Amino acid sequence: MKVVIIGGTGLIGSKTAERLRKQGHEVIAAAPNTGVNTITGEGLAEALQNAAVVIDLSNSPSFEDKAVLEFFQTSGRNLIAAEKAAGVKHHVALSIVGTDRLPDSGYLRAKVAQEKIIREAGIPFTILRSTQFMEFLGGIAQAGTTGDTTRLSTGYLQPIASDDVADFVTEAALAAPANGIIEISGPERARLCDFVARYLKAIGDTRSVVADPDAHYFGTRLEDGSLVSDDKPRLGRIGFDEWFTTTPRR
Repeated sequence: MKVVIIGGTGLIGSKTAERLRKQGHEVIAAAPNTGVNTITGEGLAEALQNAAVVIDLSNSPSFEDKAVLEFFQTSGRNLIAAEKAAGVKHHVALSIVGTDRLPDSGYLRAKVAQEKIIREAGIPFTILRSTQFMEFLGGIAQAGTTGDTTRLSTGYLQPIASDDVADFVTEAALAAPANGIIEISGPERARLCDFVARYLKAIGDTRSVVADPDAHYFGTRLEDGSLVSDDKPRLGRIGFDEWFTTTPRR
């Protein structure tokens, strides 16, 4: 079976491509650096020829509100049009748990718009909503840091390892379309400030973490349940300690 992965050279895309190839599938890792661009349309029709499944793992190069919305809308519409022309049978997309609960976040508003395009396209689909990746804990810490202090939200986090995400994406691509949303999550839940403090301690970072219910998370204030799923999510197998000891640090 031919599978095209949009964003196939990124963190999740490269891991998913490896898994699918090991199972004998033909995989096209599509990205601007491989000659496929969902914004301009370059190489898109050629890449999708005879494809049964398309996995959309694309991400905007800019997180500015207007730019990220334009990216997901343009990319999504171009991709759906190319899929219809190619006769693609299943569209799989990776989204984020909490997209529709945090309207103050421009990025999450853009993901809501992307999901709407997929639902209304008429192509059988599966949307995987994931909690935050463990690999981004350092970036969360940096975003909340001023000087030697990191001020972070007390909302809950249940981060998932990228290897688990790739497993779930691979599974979804090979299964029948859900024509709905499947939520995936890491196995451990704690407050965001506590998870990041645990990460900083593990890497030997001496920044002090301040728990602040009003601290913004990439432009929005979190409630306790904003970023976690209680809708019977599929749980990954990799906890923080295993992830930390087996993942190379950059």
